[in-house]
Order: sequence, then structure tokens, then C-alpha cells
Amino acid sequence: MAGGPARIFNIFALIELMLLLLLCTHKSFCVSTTNYKSSIQADKKADVLLPYTSPTASPQPFLPLLAPSPLTPFTNSTIPQLSGLCVLNFTSLTNMLTVTSTDCMAAFAPLLANVVCCPQVEATLVILIGQSSKYTNTLSLNGTTATHCLSDFEQILVGQGANDSLSKICSVHSSNLTEGSCPVSDVSEFESTVDSSSLLAACEKIDIVNECCQQICQNAILEASRKLAQKAYNLLTFGETHALSDHSSRINDCKSVVLRWLASKLEPSRAKEVLRGLSNCGINKVCPLKFPNLDRVIKGCGGGISNRTECCGSLESYVSHLQRQSFVTNLQALNCAALLGVKLRRANITENVYSQCRVSLKDFSLQVGAQESGCLLPSLPSDVVFDRTTGVSFVCDLNDNIPAPWPASSQLPPSSCNKTAVKIPALPAVASGQTSFDSSDMNLFLYLTVLAALSILI
Repeated sequence: MAGGPARIFNIFALIELMLLLLLCTHKSFCVSTTNYKSSIQADKKADVLLPYTSPTASPQPFLPLLAPSPLTPFTNSTIPQLSGLCVLNFTSLTNMLTVTSTDCMAAFAPLLANVVCCPQVEATLVILIGQSSKYTNTLSLNGTTATHCLSDFEQILVGQGANDSLSKICSVHSSNLTEGSCPVSDVSEFESTVDSSSLLAACEKIDIVNECCQQICQNAILEASRKLAQKAYNLLTFGETHALSDHSSRINDCKSVVLRWLASKLEPSRAKEVLRGLSNCGINKVCPLKFPNLDRVIKGCGGGISNRTECCGSLESYVSHLQRQSFVTNLQALNCAALLGVKLRRANITENVYSQCRVSLKDFSLQVGAQESGCLLPSLPSDVVFDRTTGVSFVCDLNDNIPAPWPASSQLPPSSCNKTAVKIPALPAVASGQTSFDSSDMNLFLYLTVLAALSILI
């Protein structure tokens, strides 16, 4: 899946953009303008937002990912209409709310939801409740107040340019702001129930690189959550299976209370670092992509890859649909490659089709840039940055061209903590000091501008 030479921006690209925008103002969808390269690609449906892209194994580095000033009009602030019934002090976290609205900018929120937007939304809500507990002495909101506060929270973010469907995108509900089934939310009762000094010592300065494997803070949170949940009843007195299920759900609710307490003891910036770091441990364990039917790939690659062109064509077509879903981190891409490989092995495709077809980890993420290169987000937490002069930017790794590893068996491999064969950097490599784009990267600028425009038009 090798890429071609870099394309240079010229007047034809500008004309193409103008025609595309005109079409979008009259239609509810946009058709890809990319020429189809083969009969295999000819039957692909045009994506409603993204231009047609294909995987590549030879991208050009580009860091950071930039979308210049034409996006500025889409981020104008408006005055939110607040309920006046929320006890949370939004003013104290003005800067964090600005970061959250930028991380969830309307055009990009669905594409960055799993890695950037939703983790930041969740962390901000935890910190808001945690900080307010200093004055309310409670680590949760009641149902009515939670409804008002969540509505106000969304209004503030949307007023600063965030997507107006964050509740749906991030699956955030007003119940997430309450204590749920956790029996303890009072600060004094919390601190008399758990070993608060040990909890704070374990989590106030986590090592965000090693915490996911060492789980020092995570274990302390789990232990505190169990102690809180145990106050509801003595688990040993229950023999039914539903009691265990209920206890597990209660522990999860108590984890939210524990995180809020931690957020009350740390400075907001430190609390954000801890919460985003813990969140990324869960994010990097899974593959967020949805895998459609594999029949075409199985047919093309079955029988010992008798027809390499057919096999690689069908695999390329399949992966091109995967990569349109969202941006993923480098560790998520590793999980996605493993999951797809296991599915193929279980379908009796035992030969390494990744190697035969030159599939790399970047083929599992959204494709960007003049070389249609997969953009892998770093495995460590990161934010989107908006500047009125340079526009929108976020860290995007286009340098490390790591081949997708083929699974050794039809079973999923162990967690990333045990993956020593594939070395993946926690942060992207520097692209030879490149911090902006030149003419060969203008296609990326065009794509991001069209994407933002479409979010307004459709």
C-alpha cells in the first residue's frame, strides 16, 4: 500500500475546492473528487464528510497537523443562556472550559471524540464537582441540580464553538454527575472511610508513561472505591449472583466519587493531568473502530493468497473504510491491527497478508496530507490548540512508519504492557523541525477547511 510522489498545490486544486463547496451548498452530501485507481475502488461509496483515501506505506512527515485561519469564523463565542440553578463555579475553570470547547470543536468532535474530546469533557466535569465540594461538602449533585448543571455546561461549551451534540457523542448524562449507587458522597464521611492520605500519595503525581502498566494510582482508586461500596452492605451476606453484579456496578459509581475527591485536593491543572492520564490507560487498551463484514477480504485472500492483486485490493478497500471512522492513537492502531488479524486467521487466512499488502499501523487511522498518510495521535494525553492567526492544530504522528504486526495465533495478544516486539513512541517523532506546512501540504489545508464548512452546511 505504497503512496505516490507528493502532490503540489496549484490552481486546479483551488478550482476543485470551489466546485466542491458550491456543490455542498446545494446538496446534502458531497461526492469525492479523487480519481478511482482501479475497478476495485470504483464501487466504493463516497463518504459524506471525508474525501476518498487509501492506505499508504510511504508518507511524508508533517507535524503538527494544522488548519489555518479560515476556521476562525466557526469559533466565535456567543453568550450562553444559563439556568441560574447550577451550584458549580464555571468561572473558576474558565481556561479549562476553553480548552474543552476547543478539543470538542464542532467540525472535529466526532473524529477526535474517543481520544481527545470525550476524555477532556469527562475530566472537566469531575474537576468542576470536585472543586465545588470545597464549599458544598458533597462529592455529587442531586438529580435536579445535575440536569441544570449539565445543560449549563453544554451551553458554555457550545457558546465557545464546541459541537452541540456532546451529550450524544460522549454518552454523558445528568446521572453521571450524581453519586449513582455509591453510598458515600459526603466529604467528611468519605475521608473517614478510606485511607485518604495513601490515596492522595498514590495519585497526586502519577507517572503518565508507566501508570497504565504499574497501576499504582489505579489500584489505590479501586481500593478506596471498594471500601465506599462496602458501606452499602456486607457482600459476604449475599449468595446470589445478582449481588455480585450489583456490587460491581456500585464500585464503578464509587470510582467517580473517588476521582472527584482527588480533583478537590489537586490544583485543576494537576487534576486534569491525572484524570486524562488515567483515562488514556483505558483508551489505549481497545480498538475503537467498528469492523464491517469481512466476506470480500476472506474471498480475495483465501486459498493461500492465490491472487495477490485481488487479495491486496480487497484488503485495501476494507481498510480504507476503517480509516474513515476516526483518529486513533498508535497503541489503538496496534490493537486494531491485532483484532483484524485475528478475525482473518479465524477465517482460515493464515498467511501474513499485512506483509504481503504492506499494511502499516497508520493505515488504521484517518488519512491526511498530500501523501494521504495515516495520522496517529500520541498514546499520551493531548489537546487541540486554537490560535486566531495559525488556526487549529493538534499533534499528529506521520513519521513512524511501523508495519502492522500479524498475529501469531487466532487469539488476541496480551495487553500493550507485554508487547515488546513492536516499539511505539509515546510521543511522535519530530519531523525534521517542521512546525508548519508548505505547498505540498496544502491538500491537508483544503481538506480540513472543507470539513469545517460541511459541518455548517449539512
